[in-house]
Amino acid sequence: MDRKKEGYRFCTLCGRDCCVDRYRTLGYCKSSDKLKLAWAGLHFGEEPPITGKGGSGTVFFTGCTLGCPFCQNFQISRQGMGRELEDADFLKIVRALRERGAENLNLVTPSPYIPTLVEILPLVRDEGFPLVWNSSGQEMKEAMKGIFPLIDIFLPDLKTLDKRVAKEYYHYKNYPSVAEPLLLEMADRKPLVLDERGVMKQGLLLRHLVLPGELESTAEVLKWFAKNLKGRAMLSIMSQYTPVVTPDYPEAHPDRFLSGDEYDQVVEMLYENDLDDGFIQDWVTGSDWLPDFNRINPFSSDLSSPLWHWKDGFV
Repeated sequence: MDRKKEGYRFCTLCGRDCCVDRYRTLGYCKSSDKLKLAWAGLHFGEEPPITGKGGSGTVFFTGCTLGCPFCQNFQISRQGMGRELEDADFLKIVRALRERGAENLNLVTPSPYIPTLVEILPLVRDEGFPLVWNSSGQEMKEAMKGIFPLIDIFLPDLKTLDKRVAKEYYHYKNYPSVAEPLLLEMADRKPLVLDERGVMKQGLLLRHLVLPGELESTAEVLKWFAKNLKGRAMLSIMSQYTPVVTPDYPEAHPDRFLSGDEYDQVVEMLYENDLDDGFIQDWVTGSDWLPDFNRINPFSSDLSSPLWHWKDGFV
C-alpha cells in the first residue's frame, strides 16, 4: 500500500479522528481521496507580508476539518462546491500562478489532502516560490511530518485555547490540545524571515478571529502568544466576524457582529501584552464583503484576480 493510499484508508489526519476509508465514504471534512478545488487566483487581501506586490497565489480547496458555524467560505468548506482534479491539473494551476507573478503559493484549507500533497508538493517547490500552509491549525503533528519540510510559511488560525468555547462553537473540545503543540512546532521549524520589502519568505503568521461575547477567550490567546511566540512569529487579529446563516447552520452563533467597544478592548489587550509586531483588521460590520464562489471572481475586483474557477476552468 503506497503512502497516499494508506493516509486515506483509515483517516486520522486531524484531531477528529473519523477513521473512515475515504476511498469509500466522506469524512467529517466532506472530502474524498481526490483533490477538490473551488478557485485559484491572485489574492491581494491577505496580510501585507503574504500579499507583497504581486499578490498571493491562492488556491481554495473544498472541504474543512473544523466546520465553524459562521464560516464565510461555507459554500466550499461545508457544501462541497468545487471540482475534483487530477494531480497533473493541480500542477498546471500552480505553474500558471507563478507565471502571473504570484509572491507565493497559498494553500487554503489543504488539511484534508495531506497524503496527496506530500507527494506532489516536492514538484511544486521546483517552481521557486514560497509555499504557504493556510489552515485552521488542527492537523495532527504526526500527519504533518511529511508536510513540515515542504512548507515555507505557516498561516494557521488559533481559534481558542478554552475547551468550553471549542466545544460550544466548534463541537470539538480537544481543539486547544491539538492546536497548541502544532503551532509551537511550526514556529520551531520555520524561524521568521522577511525580505528587504517586508515580504515573508519563511515563518509563522498566526491568525485569531475575535468572537463577539468571548473576549476572555481572546485575552487567553494573546497572553499565550506573548509568552510563547512573541519575537518568533507574527500575529494577525481578525475582527471580521460575520454571522452566516446556511441550511447546515440555520442559526448563526454568535448572531451579531463585534461591537466597537469590544474592538477597543482587544486593541487595549494588545498594548497590555506589548504585542505590536503584527496586524489587526479595521472594525467593520456588514456582510457585503462575503465571497460568493458561484462567481468567477468571488471577491471584490480590487482584492483578487481570478485564474481558475471550478465551473469554468482557466479564465
